[in-house]
Amino acid sequence: MGQKVFLVEDSATVRMALTLGLADAGAMEVVDFAETERGAVAWLNENPSGWMLAIVDMFLKEGTGLGVLAACRDSRQPGQRVVVLTSHATSDLRERCLRLGANAFFDKASETEALIAYCVQELQPGS
Repeated sequence: MGQKVFLVEDSATVRMALTLGLADAGAMEVVDFAETERGAVAWLNENPSGWMLAIVDMFLKEGTGLGVLAACRDSRQPGQRVVVLTSHATSDLRERCLRLGANAFFDKASETEALIAYCVQELQPGS
């Protein structure tokens, strides 16, 4: 089994692409997903050690990724990473996400491959 990834993404197309991309990159397995802020926060609270990486979209079916970042900011375990992948990659939003504890921030339109490379790098044993 690979490193456990939790997706917070309301687009089935994006979820499928990320699931396949992470699996192809090796040693990563999407263990679950949420389409809403409330669903993501509940899953994270119920599975505090069930993930090593959370990939969070900003605009969800209900709520935002900002609420997800805030909810897991203080409860993350050492080594757990949270990254943002959004279609609304402004410098203001990037700064806000990093202040809320995001480890990295990526634009869906141009940085999906960079996200996969980041995941491979950060989820290597000993990272």
